Amino acid sequence: MEFRTIVDIDDPGFRIGACEEMLFVGSCFADKIGARFTDEKFRTIVNPFGVMYNPASILHTIQRLSAQPDLKSVKTAFLTLGTNHVYILNETGEIVDNCQKRPQSLFTEKELTVDECADYLQQGIDILHAANPDMRIVLTVSPIRYRKYGYHGSQLSKATLLLAVNKVIKMFRSALPLGSSKNVQCSAPALLACKARMFNVHYFPAYEIINDELRDYRFYADDMLHPSSQAVEYIWQRFSEVYLSPEAKAFLKEWQPLKAALNHKPFNPDSDEYRIFMDKTMLKISELQKKYPNFAV
Repeated sequence: MEFRTIVDIDDPGFRIGACEEMLFVGSCFADKIGARFTDEKFRTIVNPFGVMYNPASILHTIQRLSAQPDLKSVKTAFLTLGTNHVYILNETGEIVDNCQKRPQSLFTEKELTVDECADYLQQGIDILHAANPDMRIVLTVSPIRYRKYGYHGSQLSKATLLLAVNKVIKMFRSALPLGSSKNVQCSAPALLACKARMFNVHYFPAYEIINDELRDYRFYADDMLHPSSQAVEYIWQRFSEVYLSPEAKAFLKEWQPLKAALNHKPFNPDSDEYRIFMDKTMLKISELQKKYPNFAV
C-alpha cells in the first residue's frame, strides 16, 4: 500500500548539464536550493542583491542584473515566489525590496493581484530572454508559510502566486501577450526563436511536494514554517531526477567522494599520511577538471 501521494513533475524537455551556469532569484527558499547547486559546483548566481520575496522585487533584481555581462552566460534561471505582499514607500510611491528597519508608518502594504504578479514575472522573463534567448526559466512557489498574514491569509497569498505562474506559463505556451486573445504571429526569420521562447518557461512543484507529498511537521524546521534540511534535500533529489542530465548525474557521483575528502578534518594536518591523502585528492580533482571544463574548486 502507498501511504502518501507522489507529486508528478512534468518533463521540462531539457536537462541541466554538469557545472552549468545558473541564476537563482527569489525567496529564502531560492537561497537554500541555490546553495545546494553551489555546493555541487554548478556555476551559480544566488540572490546577488539579497532575498526577494515578491514578483516586483524579483523583477528589480533582474533589471539590475541586466547590465552585467554574466547574465548572458546563464543557461537556466530559477525564480522562486514567496508572497504577493509588497511595501510601497509613501514618499515616492515605489515598491521597495527591503524596508531596512525603517518605521512602518513610512510604508503602505499592498497585495498584488494575479494580473499584477503575472505582469512583473513576464517583464522579468522578457529581460532574461533579451540577454539570452535560449535561457530556460523555471518558476516555483516557495513552500514557506507566512505566520504574520495568518495561515488563511498565507494560503491566499500562495494561491495568488500559483495562479499568476499558471497564467504566465499558459501565455508563453500559446505565444499570447498578457491580456490578449489573439495569437502572436512570428515572422519567418524569428520563427525558431519564437518557438524556443514559448517552451522555455516551466514550473517546478516545490510547494506541492512539501504540502501534498511530505505533508508532515517533521519536515519543517523548529519554527514550523520553513522546510527542514531534510525536506530541502528531498526536493533537491526530486529536482535532480528530472532536471539533471546524465552527464551532470555522473559528475555528481564522481564529485561526492572528493567533496567529502576536502571537507575531512584531520586529527593531525601536518602528518605525512594527510599530505599524501591530499596529494591524491588534488590529483583526482585535476583529472575531474579535464573531464568537465566548467568544474572549479
